[in-house]
Amino acid sequence: MSGNAILVAGGGFSGITAALEAAEMGYEVILVEKNPYLGGRVAQLNQYFPKLCPPSCGLEIQFQRIRNNPKVKVLTMAEVVKVSGKTGDFDVTVTVRPRYVNEKCTACGDCAEAAETKVPCEFDLGMGQRKVAFRPNIFAFPMRYVFEKNRCSEAEGKKIEASCKYGAIDLADKERTVTFKVGAIVEATGWKPYDMSKLENLGAGKLKNVISNMQMERLCAPNGPTGGLLLRPSDKAAPKRVAFVQCAGSRDENHLNYCSYICCMASLKQATYVRERVPEALVSIFYIDLRTPGRYQKFLEKVSADPKLSLVKGKVAAITETPGGKVLCTVENVETGIKNVEEFDLVVLATGMQPSTSGENVAVNAPRDEEGFFIGSDGSGVIATGCAKLPLDVMRSAQSATGAALKAIQTVAGR
Repeated sequence: MSGNAILVAGGGFSGITAALEAAEMGYEVILVEKNPYLGGRVAQLNQYFPKLCPPSCGLEIQFQRIRNNPKVKVLTMAEVVKVSGKTGDFDVTVTVRPRYVNEKCTACGDCAEAAETKVPCEFDLGMGQRKVAFRPNIFAFPMRYVFEKNRCSEAEGKKIEASCKYGAIDLADKERTVTFKVGAIVEATGWKPYDMSKLENLGAGKLKNVISNMQMERLCAPNGPTGGLLLRPSDKAAPKRVAFVQCAGSRDENHLNYCSYICCMASLKQATYVRERVPEALVSIFYIDLRTPGRYQKFLEKVSADPKLSLVKGKVAAITETPGGKVLCTVENVETGIKNVEEFDLVVLATGMQPSTSGENVAVNAPRDEEGFFIGSDGSGVIATGCAKLPLDVMRSAQSATGAALKAIQTVAGR
């Protein structure tokens, strides 16, 4: 790679977009993603705005563009561990973890059939299990299995190796280090849901029928742990009363000081999931303010017209659970001043967006604010985009990525 190359750290929607925009302008791009697949948080969604498309709708187009563009080099299970040099002349060191499955893989699934050991599924945010030999998701890119050799016995590993008639299981695979010389770096490291275990008063992480908004996406996704059926975790029953608690950890000086931008829209969207899957269900959304910017106001008007949906301006002070699995929410209605306890079958916490690198050391020497978001620095050669920079929805992340690609091109072109 030459000094005119661009490195993109993060293979979510904004990272993919930035990489493709630069590559299609003729620049060499190295796209580095720590997961075994590209797609980031979008890949975990059931639907995303603005058209309520399944993630495969937008991602498959992007994957096809990558397949057709030899200027994009993709490294999955990889992380940037060292950056040195200066604007226009960076030396970047990337560590690639062993996948134990090589390019001969046809995604036939025989290795998963042979595997016995099961572990919690990270893609389903712990709501399901998977084998130690697994396909990251149903439309993964690259479409190749992963084998976690160190999470099973040597005998099971040999059995899994023998199951592959293509010779794709490589037990000798090792961690490797690669270096690149690049002219600019795009930080597209994305976001992570706020840690629910910190929301003790809301029962998060302790009560079975209190889940996060991202867990709700996985529950309703056709490739999720329940095949798209909305079933509450404790007893797999369809919930008849569902509550959404807004600003769970956001706009709170004890947690996240800022508004996470997408949470109101996510809960309104997920209210439609409930009504589609359990038509008789009643839905309540408890909010401080409903923020539906621009064209999303029409979506708010459409969803709020549903007679089985209640929008309640009020703060949920506490959540507990009965022995039978009913969830009790202590709510103060701001408009009436009445404080009462309401009973639900399932409660969804609209947890906020945190930058993925929050609280972590990163190899890229770029300024970050107190919340962990990257701050733009003109002339540094490091350009932040998407939710690494600020909370955004998918459409605005893509727009941000296009701008980041242009800045990266200007940097390597010396303009």
